[in-house]
Amino acid sequence: MIYFDNLSKSYTTKQGRHFVFKDLSLNLPIDKNIAVLGPNGVGKSTLIRMIGGADTPTRGHIHSPLNISWPLGLQGGLQGSMSARENVRFVARIHGYKHTLPIERRVQDFADIGHFFDEPVKNYSSGMRSRITFGLTMAFDFDFDVLLIDELGAVGDASFRQKSEAILKEKFNQTRLIMVSHSLNELKRHCQAGLVIKQQSLLYFDTLSDAINEYHHTYVN
Repeated sequence: MIYFDNLSKSYTTKQGRHFVFKDLSLNLPIDKNIAVLGPNGVGKSTLIRMIGGADTPTRGHIHSPLNISWPLGLQGGLQGSMSARENVRFVARIHGYKHTLPIERRVQDFADIGHFFDEPVKNYSSGMRSRITFGLTMAFDFDFDVLLIDELGAVGDASFRQKSEAILKEKFNQTRLIMVSHSLNELKRHCQAGLVIKQQSLLYFDTLSDAINEYHHTYVN
């Protein structure tokens, strides 16, 4: 389970405070792969970042006994003022690695972004961020219980997508997914359940077809 306890997430705008989520409480089962559904701007990436610890709620909290990855994909969970190497070193130390050089080398080799590995992440393209976050997730010797994927297939060249998809297929049999994608075909290929973001809250559906129906009823029809 992933537990959402009285969670709110908001931002200050010129028009006042904007709530992405408000007073959200949910016990989310993780016995199936879950697709996150909602239109652009409704909070899909914000949700993924908060579950992965790359962003924090304004109020309330998310907790789980499961080992959850940081977000893989367009948004990622990297600190922009730090280089990729510094981000990798920081994450490795959090996870108990005193000697971080082997992890750094694995991510550097996988990402294959040359000298940018030692440049600030804020200067990266979305594809470069994706390479780092993906390589970082796959570099450790332990497996995650849940992988968070945010539009991973939308970035990178064909070679990177092929390499990342091959590694993910190995992981799919060992872990669960919470996935954001604009491609319904991709969601149908990987997910069995669904989360629909609606009215600053989350609706969980045990079958993906029911979640898709709710999404179309709320946002399309």
